[in-house]
Amino acid sequence: MNITFNNNNGALNVALEGRLDTNTAPQLDSFINENYSGEGSLVIDCEKLAYISSAGLRVLLSTQKKSKGALKLINVCELVMEVFEMTGFADILVIE
Repeated sequence: MNITFNNNNGALNVALEGRLDTNTAPQLDSFINENYSGEGSLVIDCEKLAYISSAGLRVLLSTQKKSKGALKLINVCELVMEVFEMTGFADILVIE
């Protein structure tokens, strides 16, 4: 998985590419912990995210808690959106 980002006056914008699974979820978790303090907005662009597993869902859930509702996912593909809907994450996360 590739992670690209920019930090714009406390707003962290992150783009994910590839698979967010058991092997790559720790990479995203570490990235979030190192680059996001829990203050300001956090936008994750999922346009190039091809797959998400339960490990990836756990990272997003912990990130949602850390952000105190400031997390927003954008450009979510149909396959990943189906996973969010089946697991109930579509009701928990802000998805645009």
